[in-house]
Amino acid sequence: MRKYELMFVVKPTLEEAATLNVVETIKKMLGEQKAKLVSEKNMGRRELAYEVKGFKNGNYFLLVVEAEPAAVKEFDRVANINEDIIRHIVVRVED
Repeated sequence: MRKYELMFVVKPTLEEAATLNVVETIKKMLGEQKAKLVSEKNMGRRELAYEVKGFKNGNYFLLVVEAEPAAVKEFDRVANINEDIIRHIVVRVED
């Protein structure tokens, strides 16, 4: 298993409960893919460097996971489909 940082930005227009629901959905999907959650960080609302999908800021979340490449590929697919996630990135962490 490899270590990855998964960062995603959730729409700022969502209520707090809906935002947390998006995060829980992602964590549940990763669990189903046998990924181990190492750490989780809610980075709060931040201003984006440039406008993305009509938004100037968003709620940032960082998940550090140990997972197989298939689990990360599934995260990428789900993040692209989910309309509440406006941007995401996956970075492989070197040990």
